[in-house]
Amino acid sequence: MAKFFLIGYMGSGKSTAGEKLASKLNYDFIDLDKWIEAEYEQTIPEIFATKGEEGFRAIEHNSLKSLMEKNNVVIACGGGTPCYYNNMELMNNNGVTVYIKMSVDSLVNRLQNAKVKRPLIENKTEKELHAFVSRQLEKREDIYHKAQYTVKGKDININELADFVKQQVGV
Repeated sequence: MAKFFLIGYMGSGKSTAGEKLASKLNYDFIDLDKWIEAEYEQTIPEIFATKGEEGFRAIEHNSLKSLMEKNNVVIACGGGTPCYYNNMELMNNNGVTVYIKMSVDSLVNRLQNAKVKRPLIENKTEKELHAFVSRQLEKREDIYHKAQYTVKGKDININELADFVKQQVGV
């Protein structure tokens, strides 16, 4: 009976890695943003537009709390999830947290083509995006590093990650 929380900056591959990890562990997979969209019947950009970032963060926190009842699950969190309320503490106290770490350049490279779905970066030029990611990552990194484990996201090996987490929790 375990919960794994994948954290890291947007575009770091939390959802992709989470799905594969859940499959290897024979666990359920939940993408927190998709779960919120289904629960609230609005897209994340729509929630941001109607409730603002503060409103979204409150929804995100309450959603995360409600997922604490689940077991044998891998949860891919939004990039900002660990940084608001007591979310990082909540995750660390209720499961295993894994920070998927990537460089600013790698993140910007990935995010360039995915800006439409991401309200915090949708209107930024490449130069603005680089500065924004760099600034935010600098602010968030201290919180991300409170995760119990850190893995490199660039060439993440899901088999190794699955074996590693199995050893950590005796799965």
